Amino acid sequence: MFDLPNSWVWDFWFADDGDQYHLFYLYASRALHDPEARHYRASIGHAVSTDLVEWTQVADALVRSDAPAFDDLATWTGSVVRHPDGTWFLFYTGSTLAADGKNVQSIGYATSTDLMVWTKAPGPVLTAVGPWYETLDSDAWHDEAFRDPWVYADPDGDGWHMLITARAADGPRDGRGVVGNAWSSDLRTWELRPPLSEATDDGFGQLEVMQVEVVDGRPVLIFSCLAEHATRSRQGTTGGTWAVPADSVEGPFDIDQAYPLTDESLYVGRLLQRRDDGQWLLFAFRNKGGDEQFVGGVTDPMTLAWEGDRLVVVE
Repeated sequence: MFDLPNSWVWDFWFADDGDQYHLFYLYASRALHDPEARHYRASIGHAVSTDLVEWTQVADALVRSDAPAFDDLATWTGSVVRHPDGTWFLFYTGSTLAADGKNVQSIGYATSTDLMVWTKAPGPVLTAVGPWYETLDSDAWHDEAFRDPWVYADPDGDGWHMLITARAADGPRDGRGVVGNAWSSDLRTWELRPPLSEATDDGFGQLEVMQVEVVDGRPVLIFSCLAEHATRSRQGTTGGTWAVPADSVEGPFDIDQAYPLTDESLYVGRLLQRRDDGQWLLFAFRNKGGDEQFVGGVTDPMTLAWEGDRLVVVE
């Protein structure tokens, strides 16, 4: 497990350079006392491992920018990919406060030649825009959700796709969570596109930290959402990380088909294929302890397998 004695650790993502696995994670000092205060103090830390169990902390990847900037409040969750020219791209969420105190999220990126030293690109590359995506003007939520970019190469070589935690501009308030969608030919310039799912009465208010993979030949989308942020029809089912069967990694995705992959004791599930044997693994952060209080820290790997049409943790 990866954890820090003096900081809370929560959302995270991976990169594999062929020799080492790299763990990027959000963290904030425990001196805040209240774990809920961690979100507005988040920086992006970095650790490395050869076995996915023992991790060595290295220099931080990113911190918030000086105001005014789209990331002057905090740097939040993202993903890392490598351009064919060898450049690593770290896409991340920038958080800032609007004049009314509500949180506004945008997508930016930083680049690196070695995964160790990162240089931010100026300004965001994507923001929430109507008519497809909800903005602060709706007053439906406390924030303008547009975060957690998951970037991956098109399977047919047609550029790059990005999945984004976003909300539809209309629909049931607690079911507006949709799979935001963008495309790029070069990773630097992005075209916003309509969402790859629909707002639904059997859905979620937010689809956090999405990831799509082909696991043992079957495409699957995963995301996280707590019962308190889901539609009423979902609140009787305890789920932290959810899985959605798919026909393609390019979508569309039927969120009504989501089923729980973990309970709420674990959150922000991440899929990773182990390099040496091809085994698919699940990681998550520890969300709630026995006293229902926030815990933090990234779990050791959990083995995954298909049981019928469902992806499950087998150990």
